[in-house]
Amino acid sequence: MMKTEIGIGKSHSKIILIGEHSVVYGYPAIALPLKNIEVVCQITPSKNLFQIKKNDTLSTAIFSALDYLKIREPYIDYHIVSSVPEKRGMGSSAAVSIAAIRAVFDYYHQTVDDATLELLTNQAEIIAHVNPSGLDAKTCLSDEAIKFIRNVGFSTLPINLNAFLVIADTGIQGHTREAVQKVESLEEKALPHLKQLGKLATTIEKALTTKNISKIGQAMTAAHETLKQLGVSAKESDHLVNVAMKNGALGSKMTGGGLGGCIIAICQTQKEAEKISLQLEKEGAIKTWIEAL
Repeated sequence: MMKTEIGIGKSHSKIILIGEHSVVYGYPAIALPLKNIEVVCQITPSKNLFQIKKNDTLSTAIFSALDYLKIREPYIDYHIVSSVPEKRGMGSSAAVSIAAIRAVFDYYHQTVDDATLELLTNQAEIIAHVNPSGLDAKTCLSDEAIKFIRNVGFSTLPINLNAFLVIADTGIQGHTREAVQKVESLEEKALPHLKQLGKLATTIEKALTTKNISKIGQAMTAAHETLKQLGVSAKESDHLVNVAMKNGALGSKMTGGGLGGCIIAICQTQKEAEKISLQLEKEGAIKTWIEAL
């Protein structure tokens, strides 16, 4: 099969807008593509035969692509440049897998359609997450927001809010599995909070359609309070949410599995986003990003 001296693949990150934890119980979740937070993978020739590494999502993704293309003796190497931090709820493993698979196909001068790309990515994601919902892969492949309901499926939500989202990294890795178990242990006590999160997801979905940024912000802040009551936030996340709100955010919340990870804040203008971003970094965020919505 014809190959080139270098293969390049790119992908982008994602973030959960609403629906953490409640999505496990059948309520909707909405995830946003973060188009400016990218991963780039390069595939280059090597004197050594490519070897898959045990329990490694990246090499598994590359192997999946090679296997699909029926490349039996791949003398290749790979190099990843990623601005997506790991274990922060930003879809790092899915984004890396997508970029790597695209790079393999590019190296061998083959095209890959989105359905095949998603299938191969989810194969690799099983290594990272055992039983992934597919939301990370779907959103990292999309230019539009993705709504997901367990046992129902995915749909796209066009977003053109003329607003801005600030993402801030607490510097603490999220602990999704521990947080999920924490919610499970609450049993019936968790149900009112999960129902509330479901209602807030519906509120945000409607507000996205009407471009009501204030309502989106109010629902985000309410969701954070509910997630706090479920015990899945962290003091660092709570602090950054408060900083964002004090500096003009229309709404702010933790995002992802929790017990660390990132927070998000929505605001109207680029100037407001830059102010919030600066204050968050002064108050402990190790990195921030601004994404136009």
